[in-house]
Amino acid sequence: MFTDALSALLVIDVQNAIDAPVWGRRGQRSMEDNIARLLTVWRRNGRPIFHIRHDSTESDSPYRPGQPGHDFKAQVMPHEGEAVVAKRTNSAFIATNLESQLRYSGIRQLVVTGVLLENSVDATVRMAGNLGFEVLLPAETTASIDRIDHNGRAWRAEDVHALTLSILDGEYASVVSFEALLA
Repeated sequence: MFTDALSALLVIDVQNAIDAPVWGRRGQRSMEDNIARLLTVWRRNGRPIFHIRHDSTESDSPYRPGQPGHDFKAQVMPHEGEAVVAKRTNSAFIATNLESQLRYSGIRQLVVTGVLLENSVDATVRMAGNLGFEVLLPAETTASIDRIDHNGRAWRAEDVHALTLSILDGEYASVVSFEALLA
C-alpha cells in the first residue's frame, strides 16, 4: 500500500476560504487537525509535501487573492522549503507545474488530502489516476459540504462525502484509513 521513498503528500485548498458562509454547513470538522497530524509525520520523515493553493479568478470568491480567505489555514500552513502550487481550476494538474515537479522527483504515489472532496480533491484524484500515479485517499483528511441536487433534494455533507469516496475508490484511488496510514 505505502511506498516511503516515492510518495508525496498533497494538501489541496485548505485555506481560510473554506469557512466562508457561502459554502454552508461543512462536515468532517476534524479534517484540519488530521491533516496537521499527517503533516507532522511527513515532515519528521523528510517526505515531500505539496500545498495546493486555489487562486480564484471569480471576483466574489473567498479564495480570490487579496481576500483573507486566500491564506492557508493555520493548522496546515506550509513550512519554508515546502512546495506551494497555485491553481485556478478545480484540478491541481491543469495549467500548473505539479506533474512535472512530481515526475522530476521520481514520485509515483500520492497521498491526497483537502477540500472539497467532491470538487478539487475529486478532480485532482481522477487526473492523478489517469496520469498513472497511485493515489491514496485517507477519508478523514478530506471534507465535503451540504449539497442540493437538481431535483431539489438536500444531501448532508456526510452523505456527499461517503458517496464521493465510494465513487473514487478502486478506479482512481485507494480509500484508506487515516490511522492506518499514520501507523
